Amino acid sequence: MADTKDKAQAKKPAKAKVQAEPKFSKETYMWWYESMKLMRRFEEKTGQLYGQQKIKGFCHLYIGQEASAAGAVSALTKDDKWITAYRDHAHPLALGTSPNAIMAEMFAKATGCSKGKGGSMHIFDKEVNFVGGHGIVGAQVPIGAGIAFAEKYNKTGNVCICYMGDGAVRQGAFHEALNMAQTWKLPVIFVIENNGYAMGTSVQRTSNVTELYKLGSAYDMPSEPVEAMSVENVHEAVARAAERARAGEGPTLLEFRTYRYKGHSMSDPAKYRTKVELEEYKSRDSIEAVRATILLNEWATEEELDAIDEKIKEQVAESVQFAEDSPYPDPKELYTDIYVESDYPYILD
Repeated sequence: MADTKDKAQAKKPAKAKVQAEPKFSKETYMWWYESMKLMRRFEEKTGQLYGQQKIKGFCHLYIGQEASAAGAVSALTKDDKWITAYRDHAHPLALGTSPNAIMAEMFAKATGCSKGKGGSMHIFDKEVNFVGGHGIVGAQVPIGAGIAFAEKYNKTGNVCICYMGDGAVRQGAFHEALNMAQTWKLPVIFVIENNGYAMGTSVQRTSNVTELYKLGSAYDMPSEPVEAMSVENVHEAVARAAERARAGEGPTLLEFRTYRYKGHSMSDPAKYRTKVELEEYKSRDSIEAVRATILLNEWATEEELDAIDEKIKEQVAESVQFAEDSPYPDPKELYTDIYVESDYPYILD
């Protein structure tokens, strides 16, 4: 049984806020709705397919956290770079990667976005500047700083947004990367997706500092918490951080306070939390809040939103069929994509 401290691991969440006087346009809300709905349906289908053993290996679902991806995409540009950990299906979907390519990758098929070699935890798509999901906890944090260094060095004006879970901030690489990024004023937005649990362990049991954004203060880095069950809050926070980065003012650390409705991975029954806690978060679901805002402002009818839902179901079903029909990689592919050929004139003694 969880102790009292664990039961109080997160403050009781407020109800989802319906925007009667929205800050953003109809087009933005409609895009948010469709994007987040696609993430949700895709992940639900992924869970079903994993249960049928069509998808194997490790698999981590994003259900509940959709606003963390959608709100950031709407705040950034198509030229900015993205990197995250192994809970990585939703970010490329929000960026525009084909569901077919992601589903095929999880089926380990040659038509997958990583040629069937990466699986669920290693989704990449250069075309949308998604520099990957990464399986080693915290490993993407210094890589994200390195990507930002390249953008600054090449004077592109682009930023890198680097996502991590709340467990990753225990890694030394997190602190090393923040120190370097702040010292060199790199255009990087570090995002802690704090869903309350590192695997099955609450933040309170792993850290003396439970308001994780405060970790940035050790490096004098601008840092703030974000109620990330609200897509509007996410957009605004990322937009502020991006403006600072593009102005040459360096990195920002954002703590997205979010929640996953499922376990850490498909093998996790999530018995370490109460049903009451789960239902409290579901009561402020970001997709339902956006839907309610659209209806309240008469931007679409129930029938029109239902039509979008049906279209997304068909899109996900098509991705499954595409993955089923695709071939497995040729065994010779084991020997490709290991090294990058270069004409650089290395001098060897």
